[in-house]
Formats: sequence, structure tokens, C-alpha cells
Amino acid sequence: MTASPEKGLKELQGLDTPPIVSAQEWDAARERMLAKEKELTHARDALMAERRRMPWLAVDKKYWFEGPKGKVSLLDLFEGRRQLIVYRAFFEPGVHGWPKHACVGCSMVADQVSHLAHLHARDTTLAYVSRAPQADIARLKKENGWTMPWYTLTDSFDLDFGVDQWHGHNAFIRDGERIFRTYFINTRGDEAIGTVWSFLDMTALGRQETWEDSPQGYPQSQTYKWWNWHDSYVPGAPPDPKWIEVSDAGEAAFRDKQP
Repeated sequence: MTASPEKGLKELQGLDTPPIVSAQEWDAARERMLAKEKELTHARDALMAERRRMPWLAVDKKYWFEGPKGKVSLLDLFEGRRQLIVYRAFFEPGVHGWPKHACVGCSMVADQVSHLAHLHARDTTLAYVSRAPQADIARLKKENGWTMPWYTLTDSFDLDFGVDQWHGHNAFIRDGERIFRTYFINTRGDEAIGTVWSFLDMTALGRQETWEDSPQGYPQSQTYKWWNWHDSYVPGAPPDPKWIEVSDAGEAAFRDKQP
């Protein structure tokens, strides 16, 4: 029996709220919604597969930044890893909040950045760039507990990569010293970035897991198995056998419960 939506909703009076239903009705409604969500997930998986097949743009121009230890190149920003994601944060004279704060929105984006060790385990580096001097950037990072590498722009990098007037994430990949731009996310798409998965999904190599539809030869490993505590990753080390056992059991239990 469906309860009246008017009963017991004192603080929500005036809102056009949904009906209050029984547990069985709620489960049925959730299953209907879940079917649509799975359709969306599968469509998104197909879109990510298409993204991994996007053409690359060679970056032939040289770009330079100021870092904590002085002048560095775009290649240096990779920190030796294969992929690089660069976020253009607005922290500089003329931006609301200067000099105490970075842009409100960019600060919110920085607050939601996941632990970088998980990206590094996928051979991917995240870096922030702004026009503020390094002394101000170091102070801002310390005050907010932010740990991502953050460099000072010195040339037209922001203009050339579509982030001179608005925030955005640019993804790059390198082949030795050759650098290619592989993708760009800004505006509303930029707001959702911050998790390990959202970062990896915008890269050319994706999550690098076996279930993904990726071009031949792309690096891939078993889902879940490469995961680790953020302070326990060892480059080139095999997955923890105990974690493999636990994750296998969890997957099996989940499959057994599916209709």
C-alpha cells in the first residue's frame, strides 16, 4: 500500500516530492532505473572506446614552465611517465580571490583530486599550471593540503591549448621525447573530473584493464588486480596474491547473486 506523500513531510512542505512507497515498490522502481543506468554505462563504455581511437595531434612547439626547482619543459612535466594530464587553474593577479585564494571553481576542482599514486600506477602524471609565481603556488598548496605538481606558465601554452580564458584538462602521451595531444575536456565535462577513473578515462590508454575495448597492443591488466594501497605500489611488481584471492571471491559472489 502506498503511503500518502503529505504525511510526515513537515520540512519538505511546498516541494513537489515523489510518492512514498513500500519496500517492494521502491525495489521495483530502482530496478527500472538501474536498467536505464546500465544502458548509459554501456553507451559511455563505447564512447570511451571511441575516444581511445581519437587521432593524436603532434606538439612540435616547445613550452616552458617554472617549477619549484626552476625552468622545466612540457616533457619534464611527464616526470618520466608515459601520459600527462595538465589542468589549467586560475590563480594569478586579476582572478577573484587573488592573492589569498585561487579561483573558487578551480579550488573546488583541486579539492576533489584523488590520490596521485593510483594514477602513477597507470603510468600517468597529473600537473596543474597557473600564472602565479612559484612562491604563491607553494603557499597555496600548503594552506590547502594539495599535493599535485603545480607549475607557473611562462608562454602561450594556455592560449594554444584552449585554456587561456576558462579552465580545462588537456591529455598528452609521449613516445620518447615526442609529445602528442590526445584529448581535451572543459566546461561541464570538466566539473566531474577528480576520481582516478575520470582521469584515466580521458587518456589515450584508458584504464588499461582487460574488459576495455582498446586498440591492439594497448597495455591492459586484469580488473581490480592492479589496485593497491596508495603507499604500497611497487613499479613492476606482480599483484598481491592475497588481494587477487579476495577480489576473485568478491567477483564470484557478485555473479552468483545476479539473476
